[in-house]
Amino acid sequence: MINSIDHVTIAVSDISNAKEFFTLFGFEVTHDAIIEKEPFSTYMDIKDLKAQHVTMRQKNSNFEIQLLYFISPKPQADPNINRLDKLGFNHICFDVDNVSDTIDMLKSNGVKILTDILTFHSRKLVYVEGPDGVIIELAEWLT
Repeated sequence: MINSIDHVTIAVSDISNAKEFFTLFGFEVTHDAIIEKEPFSTYMDIKDLKAQHVTMRQKNSNFEIQLLYFISPKPQADPNINRLDKLGFNHICFDVDNVSDTIDMLKSNGVKILTDILTFHSRKLVYVEGPDGVIIELAEWLT
């Protein structure tokens, strides 16, 4: 039985920028370590693995964003990472108190807003660009 989502892992090319981005959403770094060789290479099925692994936890929650910065091997780029019409992972969505206020805060921090606000399914929704083109959606529940 699933209790909740535990974490999402995102491979990034700039660990500092990624940490700054998720800090905007209230995530805090809880662990920062180098993972390499065994048992990680076998577990992840990546020969000669060496990566910086940063865990960021959302305040008052057990939900984590885990960031991987690959030192070796060189990571595989996903040319369709920012496409919403592809198979596989599509996007992550954060529940926010106020979409408009969050957009203003993100814009003032240089985050690219990808769409206008759409009202759908009892929510105000908007897409923004995350680290390395990962799509982040924001949702404000309407009461």
